[in-house]
Amino acid sequence: MIIGVPKEIKDHETRVGITPAGVKSLVDAGQKVLVETHAGDLSAFTDDEYQNAGAEIVGSAHNVWGLAHMVVKVKEPVEKEYGFFREGLILFTYLHLAPVLDLTEKLLTKKVIGIAYETVRDVHGALPLLVPMSEVAGRMAVQVGASYLESERGGRGLLLGGVPGVPPGNVCIIGGGIVGTNAAKIALGVGAKVTLVDKNLNRLRELDDIFNGRVYTLASNAYNLAHAISEADLVIGGVLIPGAAAPKIVTKEMVAKMKKGAVIVDVAIDQGGCIETARPTTHSDPAYTVNGVVHYCVTNMPAAVPNTSTLALTNATFPYVLRLAQHGLRAAAIADPGFAEGFNTVDGTLTCQAVAESQQKKWKPVLDLLG
Repeated sequence: MIIGVPKEIKDHETRVGITPAGVKSLVDAGQKVLVETHAGDLSAFTDDEYQNAGAEIVGSAHNVWGLAHMVVKVKEPVEKEYGFFREGLILFTYLHLAPVLDLTEKLLTKKVIGIAYETVRDVHGALPLLVPMSEVAGRMAVQVGASYLESERGGRGLLLGGVPGVPPGNVCIIGGGIVGTNAAKIALGVGAKVTLVDKNLNRLRELDDIFNGRVYTLASNAYNLAHAISEADLVIGGVLIPGAAAPKIVTKEMVAKMKKGAVIVDVAIDQGGCIETARPTTHSDPAYTVNGVVHYCVTNMPAAVPNTSTLALTNATFPYVLRLAQHGLRAAAIADPGFAEGFNTVDGTLTCQAVAESQQKKWKPVLDLLG
C-alpha cells in the first residue's frame, strides 16, 4: 500500500499524521510512504529524518493525495483539499463530521472511505484515538484561560492561583471525562478553586476519590450549572457525545449573568461546542467577547504544542495505520468491531449513526457494506 502524509493546511495546524519512526515501521513492513515537503517541520521532524527513515519526499500535496491509496492526516480536510477526493481513497484523520455538512457531502459524493479518529473504540468502549488530544486540550485549557484572564487580553485581571491574602480564581469545568479530568489536574496545580459538573453521579464519586475531595463535584442540572457559572472566573467546556454534535449545556442567559472579564474555553467546539455563545475560532484570531465574557474557541488547540501533540497522537493512531496497510480495509474492520466504528463514510454511504442522527441522514452499519 502507498501511504500519503500531506502537510496540514488548516489555520496554524502544526501537527503531522505520521512521524519518522512510523515511516520506518511501515517501510520495514513492505509499505511505501510519501511525505509532502516540510510536512513535519513545525512538529520538529525534518525532511531528512523522514527520508532517512525510508520515506519518499514529494514536492506537492497534489502528488501525495493523487498517488496514495491511504492518506493519513491530523485534522479534517479544509475546502482547498476537497478537490483531492476520489473514489476508493482511504482518509484516516479526525473528521468531526456532525456539525460539518459540506465535508460530509463531499466525502459521500466522491465515495471516499472516511475513517475518523474520534469514533474508533477499543475493547472497553473507550475512544483511544481521541484520548491523547483530549488530555492535551484539557491541560491547555487552564493555561489558555489563565492567560486570557489577564487584563491586557480582555480578562478580569485575575491571577488564577491567587496569592497569600488574596483568594484564588474559581474554575468551573463542565464534563468529567478526559478533558475535564486533565483540566482539573492543572487548575488544582496552580491553586485555583475547582468545581466539576457532570450528570453521571458514579463518575463524580470516582473524581472525588481521584482528587481526594479537593475538587468540588456538582450534579448537573440547569439550576446548579447556572449558579456555578455565575461564580466562575474561568469556565471550561468538555462535554462529548462520541461522533455527534455536542449538546448546548450552557445557555446565552447563563453567559449573560457571568462576571465581566470572565473567560470561557470551549474544548468541545470541534463538535459544535457545548456553550450556546461559542463559535469556532482559529489560532490566528482565537478569542472574541460576548456580554463582556471572553470566549476562546479554537478548534485545534493542541496544534499550539505540536511536538508533544504529534507524538501523543501518533502513539495511539499508528497501530491502526499499520493494521490497515498490512491487512487491508475489509479485514481490519471485520477483525476489530471497535475499529469499524471509526468508519464514517464508505462508498457513498454514511456509516456512523451519531453523525447520521446529527445531520438527519440515512446510514448503514459498515460491516453490512463490507460483508
